[in-house]
Amino acid sequence: MAFFDLPLDKLQSYQSSSICPDDFDAFWARTLKDHASHDPAVKLTPFEPDTLKTIQAFDVTYAGFDGQPIKGWFIKPANAQGPLPCIVIYHGYGGGRGLPIDVYNNWPTQIGMASFVMDTRGQGGGETGDPTGSAGPTTSGYMTRGIESPDNYYYRRVYTDAVMAIRAAASLADVDPKRIGVTGGSQGGGISIAAAALTPHPIQIVMPDVPFLCDFPRATSILDSMPYAEISRFLGQQRSRIDQTFKTLSYFDGVHLAPRIKARALFSVGLMDNICPPSTVYAAYNQVKSDKEMRIYHYNNHEGGGVVQLLERMRFAVKHL
Repeated sequence: MAFFDLPLDKLQSYQSSSICPDDFDAFWARTLKDHASHDPAVKLTPFEPDTLKTIQAFDVTYAGFDGQPIKGWFIKPANAQGPLPCIVIYHGYGGGRGLPIDVYNNWPTQIGMASFVMDTRGQGGGETGDPTGSAGPTTSGYMTRGIESPDNYYYRRVYTDAVMAIRAAASLADVDPKRIGVTGGSQGGGISIAAAALTPHPIQIVMPDVPFLCDFPRATSILDSMPYAEISRFLGQQRSRIDQTFKTLSYFDGVHLAPRIKARALFSVGLMDNICPPSTVYAAYNQVKSDKEMRIYHYNNHEGGGVVQLLERMRFAVKHL
């Protein structure tokens, strides 16, 4: 993929055309108040205790949106002593929590931190259903599910689950609640922006890699690739719903969530990324008011920095947690 977006000097000052709703903060305050009253108890079940030697892994169930059960993993170094710093991890579009021997175990095995992994509801690679929208996991189509109103939109449930994942992680005896960070790539990067912005529990760092769910108006106007194309194809059929669709999306846009982040931030961007265009990443990054850093990968597409960026995130976590 060649360079197709704005030049770097323009990216660094780019501002989105998306308009923040007047009731943005009230909407999210109401949403989180409605769901914070559910039992915060986290169920942990040991996973392969006789097989895994360098980590202890636990199957997790916690209460998300409307108290609905959300699956996940909690992973810590074997024989770890005392409360640990913890990284809450959100995954990419259509994926799932996988197994604890996946990349999540790098945090406990390489730098001695715990990781708490959220399974994104309803997505085909996971195990958690979306009872509000459909009974079980499905493939694709999440971008327009419930898009007729902010209250019904799919990502209202996902972002609430993400905030509750932080609460769940902070409640564990093995986690130091004063040393928590959030991270994820692509969709997981967009969710980490939302979680960091909305959580009432203070976190110390947020590390979105090549984040999705940012600057919907621009993304849908310069791309025809999925998943943003789900929106443009929907509007190609629903011609009268353009204004309402972008009004709904404005409540979930990383551009409007980013100014509400209080944690230190480490972003990354691929300047040839044709899934999450550089301008949309910078649209959110440029709105962050807290201490922030950007890692730029000039000749990379949506893979961004790959394992190089994983190491950058680990360095950042070791320094600031």
